[in-house]
Amino acid sequence: MSRPKPIEFEKTKIVAENRRARHEYFLEQFFEAGIALTGTEVKSLRFGEGTIAESYAEIRDGQVSLINANIPEFSHGNRFNHEPRRPRKLLLHEREINKMAQGVNREGMTLIPLAIYFNKRGRAKVELALAKGKKLHDKRETAKERDWKRDQARIMRERG
Repeated sequence: MSRPKPIEFEKTKIVAENRRARHEYFLEQFFEAGIALTGTEVKSLRFGEGTIAESYAEIRDGQVSLINANIPEFSHGNRFNHEPRRPRKLLLHEREINKMAQGVNREGMTLIPLAIYFNKRGRAKVELALAKGKKLHDKRETAKERDWKRDQARIMRERG
């Protein structure tokens, strides 16, 4: 049985991507959230700086925050610069927050940011996923399956 394809959001410029997430977690549901940023943070992101490799999202008091995302200080920001690793509020509908909270509390999942990007309108967005951690044997199984698919495609190409 094949898995359904994940939802694709309109991404015009990807700034930061968490490539490790697909290897470390089973990704279940996908969400798109806006980010509350200061001016120098937006400028820094537009220059393509920022990492979300070790970051996660957290639900507190009915609000979702992006924790441990690194957006470095803007080079021309002088005294108005921002703190690089401060928690950033994510902008979501209450219904989406409730859905996330339900998954995190009941099913033991975590909220993982997959990418920070700018959409068509120039707004900074975060792609979030409700994810369940993989064990070592799950990672091996995924690698085996990927290798088999590659071999299968090679055999089909050779035979006709």
